[in-house]
Amino acid sequence: MYEEMAGKDNVEYIAGGATQNSIKVAQWMLQIPGATNYMGCIGKDKFGEEMKKNSRQAGVNVHYYEDETAPTGTCAVCVVGGERSLIANLSAANCYKSEHLKRPENWALVEKAKYFYIAGFFLTVSPESIQLVAEHAAARNKVFSMNLSAPFICEFFKDAQEKVLPYMDYVFGNGTEARTFAKTDNVEEIAIKISQWHKASGTHKRITVITQGADPVVVAEDGKVRLFPVILLPKEKLVDTNGAGDAFVGGFLSQLVQEKPIEDCVRTGCYASNVIIQRSGCTYPEKPDFS
Repeated sequence: MYEEMAGKDNVEYIAGGATQNSIKVAQWMLQIPGATNYMGCIGKDKFGEEMKKNSRQAGVNVHYYEDETAPTGTCAVCVVGGERSLIANLSAANCYKSEHLKRPENWALVEKAKYFYIAGFFLTVSPESIQLVAEHAAARNKVFSMNLSAPFICEFFKDAQEKVLPYMDYVFGNGTEARTFAKTDNVEEIAIKISQWHKASGTHKRITVITQGADPVVVAEDGKVRLFPVILLPKEKLVDTNGAGDAFVGGFLSQLVQEKPIEDCVRTGCYASNVIIQRSGCTYPEKPDFS
């Protein structure tokens, strides 16, 4: 399939990865060079070099673990009528080792950071790395957030997910993931239940943020739910939903790190995802047009 796609005239190559997309969007919204750091695993190949170049151009301070044997992970994205289907070949993305995180120059970045975000996909790769960061955040009263990421994570990696859930201060996800996680249908109730799950540290309360496509964003905290409308987009302007959820998180985080109220975080998340779905892949113009 990859060969078939590569042979087409209209094929595009765009640096991606769920967490990396979110961090790049946060960096774009912040417009402060080097405000964000990112760690992940790539191969020593052409795509790996492209990834490094793309992320650095985006202003993100990247510290990749470079695997000697596996090629850089790729993901085939097929878009039909604006809706996307993903076929991933994780390769090196599956090879991250906690030894890389523990290296003094990398752990120094963890020590320096005040906010952490990890996609749920990483539970399949290095739960040990997640635990190290989660425990550090809890011990130092920092903010730790994760994403439910995909129904298969909520279904087949539930034990790993529930082990780290007590450390999460913000839990992001979409309606489908939330319903799979809880095995019930009422997204608002699910959001409240996730927010009330026991916490490893009492410094921050847990806030659940669930997106629902064109339907309102559900935010649960203190046993209550608030709904925030999204920016509706005419169907003819929809190019590609790929990266919409990642972009929402990136926009949200860009305000969270500035200690803005939750309304501003959600509004900025909605703005970022609205920009991204009008373009191919998780890409954006040079500067945000947002106040």
